[in-house]
Amino acid sequence: MPKLKIDGKECEYEGKKTVLQVALENDIEIPHYCYHPSMSIVASCRICLAEVAQPNPRNDNKVELIPKLVPTCQTPAVDGMEVHTNSPKSVANQKAVMEYLLINHPLDCPVCDQAGECSLQDYSYKYGRSCSRFEETKIKQPKKDVGPNVLLYSDRCIMCTRCVRFTREVTGTSELGVFGRGSSEQIDIFPGKALDNELSGNVVDICPVGALIDKDFLMSMRVWNLERASSIDGITASGDNIAIEYNQDKIYRFKPRTNADVNQWWISDEIRYGWKFVHREDRLNMPSVKAGNERAECDWKVAVAATADLLKNTAAESGEGSISLLVSPMLSCEDAYLLGKLVLSLDPKAKIGVGPVPMEGEGKTFPGGYKITAEKAPNARGVRRALGKLTSDVLVYDAFLSQAAETKAMVVTGNYPDAWVDEKLAKLANGKRTVLIDTLPNAISDTADYVLPSATWVEKAGTFENINNRLQAFEKAIVNLDYVKSESQIALDLMRYAGVDFELSIYDDAAVRNVIGDEFVTDVHVPATVEREGVDLEYVEL
Repeated sequence: MPKLKIDGKECEYEGKKTVLQVALENDIEIPHYCYHPSMSIVASCRICLAEVAQPNPRNDNKVELIPKLVPTCQTPAVDGMEVHTNSPKSVANQKAVMEYLLINHPLDCPVCDQAGECSLQDYSYKYGRSCSRFEETKIKQPKKDVGPNVLLYSDRCIMCTRCVRFTREVTGTSELGVFGRGSSEQIDIFPGKALDNELSGNVVDICPVGALIDKDFLMSMRVWNLERASSIDGITASGDNIAIEYNQDKIYRFKPRTNADVNQWWISDEIRYGWKFVHREDRLNMPSVKAGNERAECDWKVAVAATADLLKNTAAESGEGSISLLVSPMLSCEDAYLLGKLVLSLDPKAKIGVGPVPMEGEGKTFPGGYKITAEKAPNARGVRRALGKLTSDVLVYDAFLSQAAETKAMVVTGNYPDAWVDEKLAKLANGKRTVLIDTLPNAISDTADYVLPSATWVEKAGTFENINNRLQAFEKAIVNLDYVKSESQIALDLMRYAGVDFELSIYDDAAVRNVIGDEFVTDVHVPATVEREGVDLEYVEL
């Protein structure tokens, strides 16, 4: 295996790689702005230049120093190469590049959303001067509204062109370009063309400075106050890996987590901004019971006892096949398994079906390889797989509506981000004893005998199976609302009250996967915990 030395550290590598790629794989920091692993190499920022010596085949392969500094992002790694990023010549270049970039850069750090996660800020501290030698007036550029989700602060831009290459190479939409020359050079949109493609929010993620800003996150929270949780897209069937960033149980933004096998470095705007329903003011937040024409809120003990009695009595009085369960494709595999276990323990011939799977448009593949799926439910396949561990007769939605008409009691689950109950289901639910487990009000919530408020996927841990049959675990991010429980915990509470024997009473996603067994133990991809680098801030009372 070929080897090279970077600042004295011996590094092995495979295949054709650049010096910078080898350094990053070996946790060696070489400063860089313009390089991104998903896009073409332009070597324009020049801060990654380093002294390099490599074997010279014309001189018996003696290691000879290349006369000039070379861009490590563009220079192929060669067996026997020696790279010096901290030599006096390399350090002098790093300082010169930083001084050049900061000449016209505004001192916006106190008001810039990128502060705390800004490469320019970090490199300025490490490689920059303590004070500027520039005495002339800085060139000021205007702030621009370039699209429905993104603002461009032109005077913060360092012209790395990541965003331009992203719209050309990844999305193929080419909304952004480089205009002007010299000190007047700037990024802008083409006249009459907004930055409004389905992946536009990613330009904010790849901008190494605070030039491109997310309107939705603008001046809402300092990044060092945000906590992060590893999660999976709960909006579509893509299974994109995401990081949920929150503070005091309030979500502020979604960011992509890199996964070359699923979503590469990106997420769609649909996923990035699709979490707002979690904080809707009309969330179902208390159990309730229907009494005549009135609906009254009650505590969980009353709701669980009444619901369990309803299901037990229905099975006892009407016999097998008298209970039906509709499991939403928005639920986790663990939710589906425990709900199925509950109902089938009370009624072995219960009718069990998977809820409607929303479809929107057609799937789309971008030039960079990222895919958007038309299926807008994260776990239809996982729900079927989990229920399939309990019964071989899992019904599709239309078949469920037909067969559930013969039952006496029905359990309905939702957790969709918007209205989902159609006229057929509403009519079916109104004709029998109904238990609704959901997050938002719908056409059934006013007529159901019992309503049990449930947690969204960001408020619980579990497993989703994406459109490519990949099982992926996700972490709980925020604490669920008061008097709201996950579907899994609701099922466990009902099992305990109904006398169903089960080894768990408190929900634990890993423990439930062990109970399900087989591929839910061996094939689930559990993400590494997302950790934010510590900050050197100290909070004191004034």
